[in-house]
Amino acid sequence: MSMTDSIADMLTRIRNAQKSKLMSISMPCSKIKCAILDVLQKEGYIKKYLIIKNENISHIEVDLKYSINGNPAIREINRVSKPGKRIYSSIDKLKGYYNNMGIYILSTSKGVLSDRDAHSQKIGGEIICKVF
Repeated sequence: MSMTDSIADMLTRIRNAQKSKLMSISMPCSKIKCAILDVLQKEGYIKKYLIIKNENISHIEVDLKYSINGNPAIREINRVSKPGKRIYSSIDKLKGYYNNMGIYILSTSKGVLSDRDAHSQKIGGEIICKVF
């Protein structure tokens, strides 16, 4: 069975792992996944991630982040733009998620950015996902 949406698979793995209180997860590697994980790490939603290269297959190990009392750092993570229906937005029309407590992750001409970085650079793009 082939996978049509690897980003949705990554987000589901993160969501399920945090519900199960796992400390780390593994998934197949791709450039877009690494770019999204860079944004999540920069914004403080995950601890870190490592790219592990085997002979011909590489995968990503993600260390998840929890608060002192055991609550996950990511309360909600959802895919917005899907392969069948892409969602684009100019940065002026993009409002803050959860009153700017959450973020949108955008794919822009300058790379994958959070909505805060996209606001500072004044560029819009495809809304990949939303995180709170």
